[in-house]
Amino acid sequence: MDGLRRDWVGPTKPASATDSDDEIDLLELLRTLWRGKLWLMLGLLAGVLLGGLYAYRLATPVYRANATVALENRQAQFVDLQNVMSGLSGDQATINTELEVLRSRSLMNRLTRELDLVNDPEFNASLQPAARFSVRALLEATGLRSPAAPPGEREIFESTVNRVRAAFDISNIRSSYVFNISATTTDPEKSAKLANALANLYINDQIDVKFEATAKATKWLTGRVATLKDELEKAEAAAKSFAAETRLVGPEALDALGRQIKETRERLDRIAADIEARRARVDSMARARASGDREAMRAATSDPALTSSAAADMTDGAFMARFGAALDRERRELARLAQQKAGLEESIKVMEANYDQQSKDLVKLEQLQREADATRLLYEYFLSRLKETSAQAGLQQADSRVLSEAALPGAPAAPKKNIILALSAVLGLIAGAGVVVLREMTHTGFRTAEDVEAQTGHTVLGQIPRVALRARRSVIDYLATNPTSAAAEAIRNLRTSLVLSNVDHPPQVVMVTSSLPGEGKTSTSIALAQNFVGMGKKVLLIEGDIRRRVFSEYFDFPSREGMLAVLSGKRSLKEAVQHAETLGADVLIGEKSHVNAADLFSSDRFRKLIEEARAAYDVVIIDTAPVLVVPDARIIAQSVDAVLFSVKWDATSRQQVNAALRQFETAGRSVTGIVLSLIDPKGMKRYGYGGNYGAYAAYGSKYYTG
Repeated sequence: MDGLRRDWVGPTKPASATDSDDEIDLLELLRTLWRGKLWLMLGLLAGVLLGGLYAYRLATPVYRANATVALENRQAQFVDLQNVMSGLSGDQATINTELEVLRSRSLMNRLTRELDLVNDPEFNASLQPAARFSVRALLEATGLRSPAAPPGEREIFESTVNRVRAAFDISNIRSSYVFNISATTTDPEKSAKLANALANLYINDQIDVKFEATAKATKWLTGRVATLKDELEKAEAAAKSFAAETRLVGPEALDALGRQIKETRERLDRIAADIEARRARVDSMARARASGDREAMRAATSDPALTSSAAADMTDGAFMARFGAALDRERRELARLAQQKAGLEESIKVMEANYDQQSKDLVKLEQLQREADATRLLYEYFLSRLKETSAQAGLQQADSRVLSEAALPGAPAAPKKNIILALSAVLGLIAGAGVVVLREMTHTGFRTAEDVEAQTGHTVLGQIPRVALRARRSVIDYLATNPTSAAAEAIRNLRTSLVLSNVDHPPQVVMVTSSLPGEGKTSTSIALAQNFVGMGKKVLLIEGDIRRRVFSEYFDFPSREGMLAVLSGKRSLKEAVQHAETLGADVLIGEKSHVNAADLFSSDRFRKLIEEARAAYDVVIIDTAPVLVVPDARIIAQSVDAVLFSVKWDATSRQQVNAALRQFETAGRSVTGIVLSLIDPKGMKRYGYGGNYGAYAAYGSKYYTG
């Protein structure tokens, strides 16, 4: 039996429920929400009530009016004049730009001034009645904040413009050139008036922009035309003055002079060639005369009288005289040609100088004339544009037109009561679900045996329901008079599980403990003892929690002597036990002791007491103190065969249970099984665990009574 007592730790189950802690179990989430359906309904009800309060009582009805403006790509051309500003192209960039123009602060400023919206309390916050309560007013009243200076006119105007801009919603209808101008205010007429006013301002702004551009262009063109006129007059005067100051013969005469220079050069070249030929002849004749050879002289001269056959009959004197005369003629001709050449060269030099000067003057004159012509072209162009621009002043057209004016809205655009109620209901459900999930996440108690086993790794041997009784002593009478009740059946299941926990050596000495007081361990001990008595077993119930001593609330015994009397030797076990008639078992009550309880339970006398009880009784049940309060239970556990650990349903935290179980492991023992006690059957059903309540799934059905 000692080996059974010391070594057997009961069946355990590995904690595998957290293998997928990072995964969301959708089914479990739905179960959790179903368990918290009351919170969901409360959230739904609160959401609907708050939404209804806002929609029907607090929200101010607002009205939305819509005007539409179409962008015009085609415009009527009354005259074929080029506009100062081109029309809008209609591409996406242009559409986006026009949207920003409609939303621009400049238009909103003009709208605010035109409709005198500064004096409208809806847009001017300073005209609205002061709030009954505000944090700022409270701080100013208590002196924690100095009063703010009243806003100036500029600040009020800017604030009003901001509110006016916020009242508009301007958009482009998709795949079109149409802009939708939506104005929302608390007054239907005001909404329509604002939408139409902004549309008209936008149209007028386009015309104003064109008028302004045309006026600027006209002013600039006027100044430019005047400047160009002066420049043209100066250019023409310069050309005329230059032409008058120079002796220009014109391009044709200049070309003739060029041809003359060319012809003179050609003549000069011919004379130069003739001079060379005659010089060569003169030189040849001079050499021939010097040689005295008549044949050489005849060959050198061109005189026919000397070259003919008759020259042979001439005397030497006559021949020499004739040859000398011919040589003199050649020399005179050579001199004449040289003089003619010099004259031609001088003439060419004069003509070239004249030609160069005439060319330069002509180029300059042509340049002056070109400048005058260019200035004339610019002047004529700008003068024409000035006349066109002046003519356009009365022909400006807007690039857009009002497609449809805003009509008076027949019903408020907001609040949309049905949508608000629906959204409030959804938000209420979400809030309720959040509360349910938050409660579930922050909940640290146990509601099912599966939770206990998954968290602790120990088997749950029994699940004991709560019995609504006025006094603790009524537990025994209730179980005796209601043997087929759910509570009685739960105790029988616990007893069966305890016995089957070790079939070969059923536990004889059993202790019942818990983490903290108030977890139903004493009631479980008494009920288990009564159940064993019902099997015909001789049972001893020992009050091991001698510090609190609550057995007096269950039994009326004449003697107050019990365990301490046995341990001190004052009484024997047989003398100290008292028989409880309603229970059918012997009871050894606890006594107040000045000795530390842990020292008593760790003494040899206590171990002998347990051995004596083993010999005298079939079953010994010890109700011990809570594990986390005092060490008594860990010490007593060394002397028992089985340890039942009571966990209060939906109350004892996981940290407390794990800490208590670690106390046993530190002491070298492990609990045999866990008892989930004080279960609220209605709470189980409310949390959706009715199907997981073991023997109590049909609590109150035909299977149980009482």
